[in-house]
Amino acid sequence: MSTKNSGSSNQVNVPEAKEAMDRFKMEVANELGVPLKNGYNGDLTSYQNGSVGGYMVKKMIEEQERQMAGK
Repeated sequence: MSTKNSGSSNQVNVPEAKEAMDRFKMEVANELGVPLKNGYNGDLTSYQNGSVGGYMVKKMIEEQERQMAGK
C-alpha cells in the first residue's frame, strides 16, 4: 500500500471547493431525510451515510452528462 494514498479518503482534491462540497452534502442529506450535522455523525448508520454519498455521486454524474450534452 502506498503511503501517498493512506489516511482519510474523504479529502477534497481542490481545497477551494471544500465549502461547496460541504453545502452540497448537507443539501443531499436534507433531501434524503438523513439527519446529518456538522461535526460528529457517528450515530448515523452506514446505510444513511452511504445513501448521502451515493446520491451525491449520482447528482454529480447527471450534471456532468447535462454539461456534455450542452444543456
